[in-house]
Amino acid sequence: MMNRRQTLALATGLLAAPSVLRAGTAPIRIRDLYNKDRTMSDLALSLVDTRTTFEGFMAPPLKADSRFFVMTKMPMSVCPFCETSAEWPDNILAVYTKRIVDVVPFNVGIETRGVLEIGEYRDPDTGFVSMVRLADATYGR
Repeated sequence: MMNRRQTLALATGLLAAPSVLRAGTAPIRIRDLYNKDRTMSDLALSLVDTRTTFEGFMAPPLKADSRFFVMTKMPMSVCPFCETSAEWPDNILAVYTKRIVDVVPFNVGIETRGVLEIGEYRDPDTGFVSMVRLADATYGR
């Protein structure tokens, strides 16, 4: 039988568990953002406005000296540029960085950490349309 202290400790731990997941202690896969019908998953919705870590690959940037790149679930030698939100693929993530992007070879895995945003957004500089993105992001190998 548990005493009062053990019960309180267990309850506190259980309440803290979602915040541990939200903090993004383990990298999230891009595909985990979506349901099979291409709608946003419950996980994605729970992580909105939360600093979260993703793993994937950097697609070649759209232009030099950019603070933006596309993260893909698989290495891609060309950028998967989208024209409209209706064509938004469920295997890429737009990433807006704190600093100018130092390009990482497209076939080298990286982790990217930033604030998850969901909803249609058109980048004013590139015209790139995203449905999901990381803002204020950092990245590394």
